[in-house]
Amino acid sequence: MRLIDPILQELERESKSTVKLFERLPDGQLDWRPHPKSKSLGDLAWHLATIPKRIATMLQAASFDVSGARPAARPDSGAAIIDAFRSNLDETKTMLSAMDDDALRERFTMIREGREIIAMPKIGFIRTVMLNHSYHHRGQLTVYLRLLGVPLPPVYGNTADESI
Repeated sequence: MRLIDPILQELERESKSTVKLFERLPDGQLDWRPHPKSKSLGDLAWHLATIPKRIATMLQAASFDVSGARPAARPDSGAAIIDAFRSNLDETKTMLSAMDDDALRERFTMIREGREIIAMPKIGFIRTVMLNHSYHHRGQLTVYLRLLGVPLPPVYGNTADESI
């Protein structure tokens, strides 16, 4: 089994829960934010939708300088966010599938303004910055939806709103 295979399986499995949450996005409230310092609901969802492809794209090189990185413009509906996420996910899986075990063991460095902010094997970067980072933001998204009174779907088990 290739090193990337369990990652691809996890990405596929977890993406289903992410889509369930995206399906609950109330279009009329995408600009809502729980606090002035927080991202808006739509910006948080868009960030989550773009993480896999952005990380897979970064990993095509040995390093990436995030200083000038800016997200693409956010779609104006939950349906468009879902469509973009699915498309991004397909591209991500293609890019990751093309990486052999030796490539995944190569060191990757993220830089900001000439300073190294993280360096690790690419496989570790995938785990930490693509997957764990996504789960963190997905958890935030559940809090936003709860605060808006949106019933939460099951992710890892029953919620107060729905059972598996």
